[in-house]
Amino acid sequence: MSRPQQPKLTTADHNGVSVIQSQAHATSSSSSLPAAVAGLQQVPQLIPANPSAAGGKALPPSKMKKPSVDKDSEEYRQRRERNNLAVKKSRMRSKQKAMDTQQRVNELKEENERLEAKIKLLSKELSVLKDLFLEHAHNLADNVQPPAGVEGASPVPNSTPQ
Repeated sequence: MSRPQQPKLTTADHNGVSVIQSQAHATSSSSSLPAAVAGLQQVPQLIPANPSAAGGKALPPSKMKKPSVDKDSEEYRQRRERNNLAVKKSRMRSKQKAMDTQQRVNELKEENERLEAKIKLLSKELSVLKDLFLEHAHNLADNVQPPAGVEGASPVPNSTPQ
């Protein structure tokens, strides 16, 4: 099986952007590709005209050269003042958020202690009620007469004589 021929590439420069277009030979595409694929139209690819210019990536703001600022100027002083106020405001918000979080933690701890105390109280109440129920059930079992006709059972009156 022979290797298909590489398509020919042509470039055209349009407004500083090179356009790569491939032109496949009709003989190679018709013999090696299915008919459905051979009929597809190829899309041109765009590449920068000067590929060495920063690799096609923009510089992040931190890497860009900043204009030098006169530290004695009024504009610089105003910007520093605004920045200082913004920093103070941010720190105050951060402290307030920490205080709110701590207050919420304290409230939740108190609620947790209250609920644990309630659990203890309800557990004791359950235990007392369970004991009362078992005592009552035991007393009822002692007072129940066995049915008549059972061997070894003697008829005992249920109530006291009058």
